[in-house]
Amino acid sequence: MHPELRRAYEAEMTAAVHQYSAGDYRLAFSHLERAHILGQSVDIAHARAHWWMLKVGWKRRDVVEITGQIPRILGALLFSRMWVPIGNTGGARVSPFKPMPIPEELQTLLEKYGPTAKV
Repeated sequence: MHPELRRAYEAEMTAAVHQYSAGDYRLAFSHLERAHILGQSVDIAHARAHWWMLKVGWKRRDVVEITGQIPRILGALLFSRMWVPIGNTGGARVSPFKPMPIPEELQTLLEKYGPTAKV
């Protein structure tokens, strides 16, 4: 992962963990979705975002999120380098195969520093 992309990913993960610790699971999940978009082509970063989504689901007692994140963690570890649905936010209420629009500021980062960026 390019250092600039990693910096943005880590900023989203740090914000997510902070909000999780503060008990704001909705905002934590929002940051995790952004981290997921940025890190989904890197197996460990991708799985880490899903792990934290599972943790948020657990805190919310959200059975859909809990049961949806377990296979997503395994899929992230096994398939991230082969194929990912671009822009997918990673939550269990979204098909794991559905490409989604990317927020403009994240799109700019991915175009400049993502795995398909021209160096």
